[in-house]
Amino acid sequence: MTESLVTAAFLGVLEGLTEFIPVSSTGHLLLAAHFLGFDSAGKTFEVVIQLGAVLAILSVYAARLWAVARAAPSDPAARRFILSVLIAFLPAVVVGVLAHDFIKSVLFETPTLIAVMLVLGGVVLLAVDRMMPAPRHDDAMRLPVGLAFRVGVIQCLAMIPGVSRSGATIVGAMALGVSKRAAAEFSFFLSMPTMAGAFAYDLWKSRHVLDAGAMSEIAIGFALAFVSAVLVVRWVLDYVTRHGFALFGWWRIIVGGAALALIYLG
Repeated sequence: MTESLVTAAFLGVLEGLTEFIPVSSTGHLLLAAHFLGFDSAGKTFEVVIQLGAVLAILSVYAARLWAVARAAPSDPAARRFILSVLIAFLPAVVVGVLAHDFIKSVLFETPTLIAVMLVLGGVVLLAVDRMMPAPRHDDAMRLPVGLAFRVGVIQCLAMIPGVSRSGATIVGAMALGVSKRAAAEFSFFLSMPTMAGAFAYDLWKSRHVLDAGAMSEIAIGFALAFVSAVLVVRWVLDYVTRHGFALFGWWRIIVGGAALALIYLG
C-alpha cells in the first residue's frame, strides 16, 4: 500500500471518529491533511468520505427510519418528521451551491482560520451547558417544522471549516429549547440528506480532476469512515446525555491551539 493510501486510511478513521461529535470532522481532516502533506484533488476526498460516516446512521437507526417510511402514507406525525428534516436541509442546499467554489478554494485552504474556529467553537461548547434554556422538546422526531428550519439555518455556519456541522446543529437546537439527546439525534438525521447532497454535488463538480489514484484514496477513506463511525454513534448519544460538551470543548481548544502553534513555527 502506497503512502498516500495509508494516509487516506488514517484520515478515513479520523473522519468516522469525529463526524458525530462537535469537534469538526472537516476541520480535523483538513488540518491533518495539511500537516501530513496530503493534497487531494480539488479537496474532494475530505468532503466525499464524510458520507461513509453518515451511512453509519442507517445501520443504527435503520429500524426507526424504515418504520417512519412505512407509516408516512397514513401517519401525519411521520410525514411531519420527514418534512422537518427536508426543510432543515434546504438552507444548506442554497448556501452550499452558491458558495461552493469560495468554500473549497479559500476557506478549505486556510489552516489558520480552521484552527481559530476550532478554538472559538471550544469556548462556545464550554459555555453551552450553563447558558442553555430548559428544554421544551425531547423527541427528535417531533420537532416543529419552524424550529427545524431554524436549526437548518444555523447548520450553514458549518460551511466554515472548523465550526462543526454537528456542533452547530446541536448547540443551535439546544438554544431553541431542544434537549441534549434530541438535539444530537436530530443532528444525526439532518446529516443524512446534508452529506448525501454534499457528496453528490462535490463529486460532480470535481469529476474532471479525479483519477484512479484519487478514487482509490476515496474508496479506502469512505470504507474506514463508515466502520469507525458505527463504533462512535451510540456512544455519543449516551455520553452527551450524561456529561454534556465540556470534553469536546477542551479537545477543540487543545487541537486548535496546537495547530496554531505548528503553523506559527512553520
